[in-house]
Amino acid sequence: MSEHPTIGSTLEGTVDRHPDRDAIVYPRKDQRWTYAEFDRRVNRLSNALLEAGIEKGDRVATVLYNGSEMALTVYACAKIGAVFTPLNFRLPAGEIEYIVNDAAAEMVLFESATREAVEGARPTLETVDEYVFIDDDRKGIPAYASGFYDLLESGSTSRPDVRVAEDDVYAFIYTSGTTGRPKGVVHEHRDMVEHNLLCIAEGRITRDDVGLSMMPLYHCAELHCNLFPRVHRGATNIIHHEFDPQAVLEAIEEHGVTLVFAAPTAWNALSMTAAEMDVDTSSLRLGLYGAAPMPEQVLENCMEQLCEDYLQAYGMTEIGPAGVFQPPEDQLSKQGTAGLPALNHKLRIVEPDAEPDREVERGEIGEILIASPCTMREYWNRPEATERSLREADGTTWYYTGDLGYRDEDGYLTVVDRKDDMIVSGGENIYPAEVEDVLFAHDAVDEAAVVGEPDDEWGELVTAYVVADGVDAADLDSFLLESEHLADFKRPRRYYFVDELPKNPSGKIQKFKLREDEAGLEPEVESVAS
Repeated sequence: MSEHPTIGSTLEGTVDRHPDRDAIVYPRKDQRWTYAEFDRRVNRLSNALLEAGIEKGDRVATVLYNGSEMALTVYACAKIGAVFTPLNFRLPAGEIEYIVNDAAAEMVLFESATREAVEGARPTLETVDEYVFIDDDRKGIPAYASGFYDLLESGSTSRPDVRVAEDDVYAFIYTSGTTGRPKGVVHEHRDMVEHNLLCIAEGRITRDDVGLSMMPLYHCAELHCNLFPRVHRGATNIIHHEFDPQAVLEAIEEHGVTLVFAAPTAWNALSMTAAEMDVDTSSLRLGLYGAAPMPEQVLENCMEQLCEDYLQAYGMTEIGPAGVFQPPEDQLSKQGTAGLPALNHKLRIVEPDAEPDREVERGEIGEILIASPCTMREYWNRPEATERSLREADGTTWYYTGDLGYRDEDGYLTVVDRKDDMIVSGGENIYPAEVEDVLFAHDAVDEAAVVGEPDDEWGELVTAYVVADGVDAADLDSFLLESEHLADFKRPRRYYFVDELPKNPSGKIQKFKLREDEAGLEPEVESVAS
């Protein structure tokens, strides 16, 4: 029987082809490793984890910022069949407790910046036997923990003697919890190898590319769409501990960076900073982005200040995450869309929650379904949620994204809003993102979230939670009435003026807390005439 590739073997294949090419460059610790050197360190850590009692199938959790240590850990876990479980480094103790216990993790890796939160959670972590501290100077290691570099040096450089198969679990990647508690997305090795090949093809990645990872590696966008495919292809990976626009621009010039992934907000910061700096970004050939379409003005600024070509990916943790791409040649002509289905992917728009064959007409809004070879196996310990999200039809498994959107006459997808956020008022469907976009256009509005409040007459009342300075409901109502971008019936009929909106640690607004009145807000309430 032929061996199918796994995440660990993608690294080994690159070592075989390009042992002396630079693999990892981590300026913060003055580390630069070739692929052969990186692989030897991965083997050391793999064997050290085995010595520490980590077995195939055990969960290894990280609460880490970016670093060479994250790259070593994910590949070491892959080589021994341990389940990589990265946590957002911004999580407070209570969230760490929930995820580590839900995953039943055996080991937690952390660093000085996350130590307080991990120690806050530690008394209630039921399954953790080992703590590993990413020590800078080896003097501040907590008494209950091992030092990462001591552990690394203790392991053998030989390839670990563990057989990992394509259908073994590679990771639990926890969702960000915008609709409730985070869920563990279970990905297998084969899903991720398929996803690597997809990203190599769509990003046209070559061995001569130099990629910069400064978006969080705990998140599947940076890890799966950027680091993994670059390692698979033999490109060089510059790692920054965290995002700093000036440091990123300096790194592009110093290292000849050709590929950068960032969210649109980070691209905006980069273009604004580049306009103020004397920096050479001519090596940059492709900017990658996701999470939201790039606003036209931001795209123009980036093209002027940074590079000409951009690639957008749309998707979610459950499908790898990339399932729809908008290539450079469509950035301006199809601005605002998410693009076309990725290679080997299928896309359908159906009546919300309907069976996969209940497709709507072109141009009509419905729920976005994606069939992908990179789809998760399941949600960990959530059989009902798995059953709702994955449905079979004619031998194809469709993932129900929970997003609403439509395809234009050319087949390009536009994402409208989350299905759970849609408001039905007076029999009309209203998409909060539409209303929020117009509210954001008001100079005094810093943040806005629109939800539906139960109402006896209308079914739901369009309600806006607004962080703003120096305006009232009448001002905003007048502004919306004058706008050419919003129909009259979509205007909010009630405003809550608040100091802040409830967000998860990734910075996404938790609308379920607004709907369920769990936000603990003390708003100033103003209603307007209907």
